[in-house]
Amino acid sequence: MHRVSQILKITILIVLFGQLVQGQSTKFNAPIVSEELVFEEKEGLLAVEAEHFYKQIKSEIRAWYRTSKEETPRVGRDEDEQHCFGASNNAYIEILADERVTHADKIVPGENFTNEPGLMAVVHYKVKINTPGRYYVWVRAFSTGSEDNGLHVGINGTWPEHGQRMQWCDGKGSWTWDSKQRTKEVHCGVPNQIYLDIEKPGLHEIQFSMREDGFEFDKFILTTNVDYKPKEEGLEPIVAQGILPTPFPKVEAP
Repeated sequence: MHRVSQILKITILIVLFGQLVQGQSTKFNAPIVSEELVFEEKEGLLAVEAEHFYKQIKSEIRAWYRTSKEETPRVGRDEDEQHCFGASNNAYIEILADERVTHADKIVPGENFTNEPGLMAVVHYKVKINTPGRYYVWVRAFSTGSEDNGLHVGINGTWPEHGQRMQWCDGKGSWTWDSKQRTKEVHCGVPNQIYLDIEKPGLHEIQFSMREDGFEFDKFILTTNVDYKPKEEGLEPIVAQGILPTPFPKVEAP
């Protein structure tokens, strides 16, 4: 009888711990900014921290989760370590679970991969554009393999062809800026082919969606200058409306 009681207690503790972890992870995929927060473009440049999305949708199968010094989501498979050191604002978001880590892992469309933009794990950002035109999209990402380096970008609920299939091949194992589009002929991506045409000034929404699970996303920049290339952590965001949350704690070098 005593042994049964002990087993029952252990089972209850395991269940409670699992619920606690699940609850914390759910919190890590929720927005930390309000719907009122709007980022502003000035002189053809706009910067936004990835973790400052105001809304996430289509997150039933895969979702973006925030990682910082004090926040480590536990959601299914995720074999690599956290990469807060060197991340802008000391935090980033990642698509979890990361079930397709290597090329040997089975590809499951609609689960660990989607070539269709806007289908899974979509995060939204409000921006104010003062200068209409063609904006080239740069994203700072951390890739550790061949199956965590694809992303889609869109605007105002649409997914233009030149926002699809962003691709990273260079800079493995470090935070890397890039702006290339994967094509049938060039799998590592063609430069200057990821852009959004914004015809009118005013309020717009930029959204990013999953292409491959395990993608780690730190920051994005929009620029009208085709020759522009971000450096290090990139520009500081400019806020047109709303309040930014407190910066995340600094992470020491590993």
